[in-house]
Amino acid sequence: MGHVFNVPVTSTLKTCSTSASRDEIMHQKFNPLNRDLIVNLNGRLVHRDQAGVSPFDSVVQGGDAVWEGLRLYSGRIFKLHEHLARLRGSAKALAFSQIPADDELIEQIRRTLEANQMFDGVHIRLTLTRGVKYTSGMDPRLNTVGPTLIVLAEHKPPVYDKAGLKLITSSVRRFPPDCLDPKIHHNNLIQSILAKLEANHAGADDALMLDTRGFVAETNATHVFLVDHGEVITSRLVACPEGITRTTVLNLCRTHGIPHAERDLSLTEVYRADEMFCTGTMGELAAVIDVDGRTIGTGQHGPMTQRLSELFAELTRSEGVRLISPPTVIV
Repeated sequence: MGHVFNVPVTSTLKTCSTSASRDEIMHQKFNPLNRDLIVNLNGRLVHRDQAGVSPFDSVVQGGDAVWEGLRLYSGRIFKLHEHLARLRGSAKALAFSQIPADDELIEQIRRTLEANQMFDGVHIRLTLTRGVKYTSGMDPRLNTVGPTLIVLAEHKPPVYDKAGLKLITSSVRRFPPDCLDPKIHHNNLIQSILAKLEANHAGADDALMLDTRGFVAETNATHVFLVDHGEVITSRLVACPEGITRTTVLNLCRTHGIPHAERDLSLTEVYRADEMFCTGTMGELAAVIDVDGRTIGTGQHGPMTQRLSELFAELTRSEGVRLISPPTVIV
């Protein structure tokens, strides 16, 4: 099949001017397995280069959409129902007139995985927009044909370097609920993009973002945890979303008797922490070893981060909703 996507297999997607060694760590190389992906648009399976969204779609007109990131482990999607519940809750908060049932969403995810013959090491971005408008404009009353569902599955291992990440504190603040409630997992990511631009310019992996009071919220892409004298601490859900991986880590702490807390965290507490790590579907658990030029702990992957990473890996090996079986091997 002919296509216009033509990134050399050996190329790296550059976004900032940093040293070559940092570039190798920070930027994701193009995976040739993704060259001929099949994308699902409202149930229609098309090659990635033929996939297109209408200029009248709400996601184009105003970022009016909600999304979830899912990860496939050995044919099973980890925390699938929790992700779909968050998607549905966000769509309800945005007053979507129609929201597909979970069974329909799961079936479209399954069809997409089957079309791409995917079984493991896959990240799925599930997007639900308010749909196509009959004329351009912000008003949701211009939407009369129902939502648009996009299922994008890629061969993509966890994106962060497990040896440790470097962060800088962004000047961009996370909104509190009275400005834009972070419990709505929406597609307008301008805040995060602005913070990521600052991180790129500084040669850091990501940006740490504060709330309007000056307390730690999250990074531009993940939740953050500190470890202080054996206690695992994360920010309250004031200016950050309800993270699925975040909740999983807190549940692991409860199950295994690890002291933990949710409270406001200042930058001083970050700088003096024994360990720090971030969590998310894209990167699982990843150690943070440097923030604003301060070495965190020993500057290495700490023992609590290692323990929780192993416990998390055990969960992903044993839990999840099975959607697809291993590919048949013909001898």
